[in-house]
Amino acid sequence: MSNLNPAGINPVVERVTQRVIERSRPSRQRYLDLVAFEADRHSDRSFLSCSNLAHGFAASGEDKATIAAGKSINLGLVTAYNDMLSAHQPYGRYPDQMKLYAREIGATAQVAGGVPAMCDGITQGFDGMELSLFSRDAIALSTAVALSHAMFDGTALLGICDKIVPGLVIGALRFGHLPAIFVPSGPMPSGISNKQKQQVRQLYAEGKAGREELLESESASYHAPGTCTFYGTANSNQMMMEMMGLHVPGSAFVPPNTPLRQALTRAATHRLAAITRKGEDYRPMAKVVDEKAIINAMAGLLATGGSTNHAIHLPAMARAAGILIDWEDFDELSSVVPLITRVYPNGSGDVNHFHQAGGMAWVVRELLGAGLAHADVLTVAEGGMAAYADEPVLVDNTLAWTPAPATSGDDTMLRTVATPFLPDGGMRLVQGNLGRGTFKTSAVDQQRWTIEAPCRVFDTQEAVSQAFKAGELDRDVVVVVRFQGPRANGMPELHKLTPPLGVLQDKGFKVALVTDGRMSGASGKVPAAIHVTPEALGGGPLAHLRDGDIVRLSAEDGTLSTTADLASREAAPTPVAPMGMGRELFAMFRLNAGGAEQGGSSMLELAGL
Repeated sequence: MSNLNPAGINPVVERVTQRVIERSRPSRQRYLDLVAFEADRHSDRSFLSCSNLAHGFAASGEDKATIAAGKSINLGLVTAYNDMLSAHQPYGRYPDQMKLYAREIGATAQVAGGVPAMCDGITQGFDGMELSLFSRDAIALSTAVALSHAMFDGTALLGICDKIVPGLVIGALRFGHLPAIFVPSGPMPSGISNKQKQQVRQLYAEGKAGREELLESESASYHAPGTCTFYGTANSNQMMMEMMGLHVPGSAFVPPNTPLRQALTRAATHRLAAITRKGEDYRPMAKVVDEKAIINAMAGLLATGGSTNHAIHLPAMARAAGILIDWEDFDELSSVVPLITRVYPNGSGDVNHFHQAGGMAWVVRELLGAGLAHADVLTVAEGGMAAYADEPVLVDNTLAWTPAPATSGDDTMLRTVATPFLPDGGMRLVQGNLGRGTFKTSAVDQQRWTIEAPCRVFDTQEAVSQAFKAGELDRDVVVVVRFQGPRANGMPELHKLTPPLGVLQDKGFKVALVTDGRMSGASGKVPAAIHVTPEALGGGPLAHLRDGDIVRLSAEDGTLSTTADLASREAAPTPVAPMGMGRELFAMFRLNAGGAEQGGSSMLELAGL
């Protein structure tokens, strides 16, 4: 495995990496200094008073004496379990299992705390979605509360879905003196074909299918415990945890409730104990998540056509480790990292098919071999990133790893760097007098990469749906949905716009979306400039657009502009602050939120990170 990268690192990847290192030097050093200070203060539990300590193990049952003695390793589990969210339902059994696995090696484990885990699939298009982005900050805060008890030598992070993994990363990084391993649960079995699901959705949008037929189709797709099987934000999270070296290698897409999944959970528990300060191979999270690890995550995202939500989440995660990245870094890396996977919605097969075709081991091997990812990084696994080019198997009920297959199991889904689907990673920066935004080209036909048309301006996605149903959008049009940024209403995903805009596109119209909001990681074929910053609230350029203005969106030349004279106009009135469904409680998050390119976080802004 040491010869995976004989050619050395790609010069563009190296240039971007060095730029990030230089840009981040002061903030990264402040972070590492803090971590070193905390490590010295909290190297073990001996600083706790007897009363403090007694509270900490009072309910620990058979582990009480071991924890009280203070010499053994105690692991803290931070769990996002709930049994409404299919991806997290399997976590219900994990704490009891992991406590047994810890005892096997003379360690102990405690549930340090729980974090919220909301399902964007449930809240999509409704008021609850306006809590979604800031739930990431709430998760980070909850992680900090859990770990603040200072009872633990290492952290097992039990989370998978959209905001949960970024929030856990951010929170755990502020306790970066502790080693941390993410322990996934895997995807649900594949349901009906994605093509069939998409057809029923579009028929429903056209009024040609009823609610009963739509519900039957959706229930045949989302039907069991485990992660949803499309390649959206949740599964992009799993890819990134592999690329950042925070998983046991190959853990991402092994199904739940299988012997291999159980063996990987056991291995994660044992490995976490081994890399604590009391173990033999100390690997604190602060050293694992460095600039090269962040670049590797970006490279993986581009190579796999991952979720655009990570154009927001990765900058926020990086900031928690003192690392500063921006969309120009994504754009420049995209120019050299080719698209080597096509997973629904960018292809026909789902993550189960991807895993069977070669999966993450294939992706890691290809990127390392082409010098498009850094091999010389510290990971939770022995062997660095090269270890992630192997896939886990059970041999006589014993966990082992074997090299990724030499050939793709399905070349409609997984290809080599030398024969990619597209020569670039398909996450483009578009900018101009309407601001800066992200355009994901990997799911859009190249003939639609440039759209220039009169715009129709909306302040809500509900208004777009009404205009569509009334036939007002049956023409070439750039649909602008503004006041959807972090400070306006929490930056909800606007995934429900995809079916109606797809209908217009299929009718032969030139259609594009421009918004300061987000789209789901599952959104696909309609060209869109999303996360536009500065956002409309506060006077961003979108606040000055009017119906009929000509808007040009082009991934080919990186343009997001209008011919209108925006400077001569007053900004549109600010919408009334949202109330109900708990949204008023998140006012402090909206008021202080940073821009989308910086991660859209009030917590990080006010902390000066």
